[in-house]
Amino acid sequence: MRAFLGYGLEESTPDHSSLSVIRQRLGPEIYQGIFEVVLSALKAHGLFRGRHLGIDSSVIEANASLRTLVHRNTEQAYWEYVKELAEKEGVDPEDEGAVRRLDKRRPGRRTSNEEWKNPHDPQAKVGRTKDGACDLIYKPEHVTDLESGAIIQAAVLEGDHADTKALSERVACAVEVVNRIVANEEDGVVRSLTADKGYFAIEEIAQIQEFDIRTVIGDANAARRCREGLTAPLRKALHRAACAVRSHSGKGLLRKRGMHLERSFEHLLDEGGLRRATLQGTENLTKRHKIAAACFNLSLLMRTLLGVGTPKQWMAKAYNLLQAVIAYLCGRALRFRSLCAKTRTFILVFHNLFRIPIAA
Repeated sequence: MRAFLGYGLEESTPDHSSLSVIRQRLGPEIYQGIFEVVLSALKAHGLFRGRHLGIDSSVIEANASLRTLVHRNTEQAYWEYVKELAEKEGVDPEDEGAVRRLDKRRPGRRTSNEEWKNPHDPQAKVGRTKDGACDLIYKPEHVTDLESGAIIQAAVLEGDHADTKALSERVACAVEVVNRIVANEEDGVVRSLTADKGYFAIEEIAQIQEFDIRTVIGDANAARRCREGLTAPLRKALHRAACAVRSHSGKGLLRKRGMHLERSFEHLLDEGGLRRATLQGTENLTKRHKIAAACFNLSLLMRTLLGVGTPKQWMAKAYNLLQAVIAYLCGRALRFRSLCAKTRTFILVFHNLFRIPIAA
């Protein structure tokens, strides 16, 4: 590792605090430049075309606690507020267990982001985690190439950020990245955008279609939507979106959306250890998440060039090598005539137990 990084055995390496300071000094444009360099490498090997995009979001737990919430107007701590309610109800405020049970069962309990905030991480919002628990969260969002699975854009938004809010602006940023990477080639123009029903907003859909981008996004309120109050352009955009979802190609893109987008979240958040945030603020989290997304894109390039690109694949290769060595040793051992019957039986049972074929 020292040789790869260019450090001698007598030199000291930077510690975690130095790396954290360096991250704060570098601007977001540096991280975006690194991210686009990896995308250019994918483009050079035919792994990035940018014709069909998919967008989705997930949830990460913020590096903050609900116990430290304070009221936005009075700056009163949430736990002190609950203790006051417990004292009014005749519950001992010093009994933490009784106060906690009262807080869970009290009528009208509502922890609103409009009333409460975390003073240490104001951008963290109260919401539901992946497991369904109530906690402070952020929302990572990926824009993915549905033909190769490469992540085109990665950002971390506030926990209460609606998927439909400024959707057309985020899509326009992704289109700019695609145009920079493919150098405005005709084959690389973005043709479609695919998302789930949570991203459907008729005004945003109409703006995206103005970019000559086909929107494959289902309408969750299609049965109850009243088309009489819509203008002619909005009705046209709604009709085009519905036709795209029902078409054969649209259904194929929806299947690819579930495959590639969910896979990227699984690699980065669950397997990559980013489900729980260690930083605070959307800017710091976006920097960290963008580097992780660049590493995910590098794994696609490694699988193309080397045949392996994930830790599980490396472990599978090592296990296959171990199987080959054991099979060779078992085959060589059975050739000795001096082996007793018990030893031969043990070798046969061993290779049958682990399903290892004996080498000829």
